[in-house]
Amino acid sequence: MSVVYETLQHTPGTDEAASAPTVAEPAVALPVTAKRQFNVKDKLGAVMRWLIPPILGLAVFVGIWALIAQETSNLPGPYATWQSAEALFAHPFYNNGPNDQGIGWNILYSLYRVGIGFGMAALVGIPLGFMIGRFKFLSDMTAPVISLLRPVSPLAWLPIGLLVFKQAEPASIYVIFISSIWPMILNTAVGVRQVPQDYLNVARVLNLSEWKVFTRILFPAVVPHVLTGIRLSIGIAWLVIVAAEMLTGGVGIGFWVWDEWNNLNVAHIIIAIFIVGIVGLLLEQMLVFIAKRFTYE
Repeated sequence: MSVVYETLQHTPGTDEAASAPTVAEPAVALPVTAKRQFNVKDKLGAVMRWLIPPILGLAVFVGIWALIAQETSNLPGPYATWQSAEALFAHPFYNNGPNDQGIGWNILYSLYRVGIGFGMAALVGIPLGFMIGRFKFLSDMTAPVISLLRPVSPLAWLPIGLLVFKQAEPASIYVIFISSIWPMILNTAVGVRQVPQDYLNVARVLNLSEWKVFTRILFPAVVPHVLTGIRLSIGIAWLVIVAAEMLTGGVGIGFWVWDEWNNLNVAHIIIAIFIVGIVGLLLEQMLVFIAKRFTYE
């Protein structure tokens, strides 16, 4: 037995075969249908993780609303409000005169005023913010004026607008303009000041014109700050128009809310709250999408 064992121990190639690394067996390829099933499961899981938190939050909100409505006699619950919304949006663009128009017309009139006031604020505020951030003398000159006027309540400007323009429509647009211009000025100016000084020194060495400094250096670097100012301003503009229309009257979502309060139609007031929130969110997201198209990365 020992001879056989020694013979095996000294057989040529035995050591090499024993010490040779084991070749891994090729992995079994999954069928195409199995891969598709895994991909579908992963995508479905991602969608569920994205949907469950907001759905759960809305469910909790509706549940709390329903509990409060049960304890308050004049407050409509979610189901009653939903029924009123169905009837309201069945004919959103009817027109029975200046003071009796559908909810669609009221939303469009408010958006029209917001668009004009916000657009004017952007045309004035963003270039002014660039100049304030670029030139220190202009920044020092305008700082006390901005610090004085920025904290003023938006509705405090409404009597001035009525006095100057003599009409409710331009006065409402003026209030939107004066209220939404400050975030764009301040955020743009801060963005310009945060541009590295080395970039401006190189531009000075190359004798670049002020226009090229703006288009090649300042604008690409300041776009994120301008975007922040736009988002803040559109929220303020949409917030202010509701309050301004309550005081000035006419056609608009703010006047519609006040009119429904005079009619003691609380369900329509709750619907208007949701409309204001949804439209404001859509406006903000739309502007963010447009601004990101011009983001330099």
